[in-house]
Amino acid sequence: QVQLVESGGALVQPGGSLRLSCVASGLRFGTYNREWYRQFPGKEREFVARIAPPYGTIRYADAVAGRFWISRDNDKNTAYLQMNKIKSEDAAVYYCTVPSLEIWGQGTPVTVSA
Repeated sequence: QVQLVESGGALVQPGGSLRLSCVASGLRFGTYNREWYRQFPGKEREFVARIAPPYGTIRYADAVAGRFWISRDNDKNTAYLQMNKIKSEDAAVYYCTVPSLEIWGQGTPVTVSA
């Protein structure tokens, strides 16, 4: 069974950092784009970041550029989202996806509070 499992979401203070992980199983994902999205309550999911194979071409949403960093470890079948200088408006449920396969993880919540 092909699936994605996110982890790393937590309660964090403004200005803090988190690293989200997305482990893929059931398929070697080294040749696929890996993306992160987030969803605010009552809103549609919005794009956060993308990393493409094979050399890791990267794109970020304007709201996170310069603060978030996406990376991948193909040997571990894992994508990461390093979140730095977290703001209150970053609080959301974060999802990873392999868009060409139309599969999503279950999401990991990030809560921001002082």
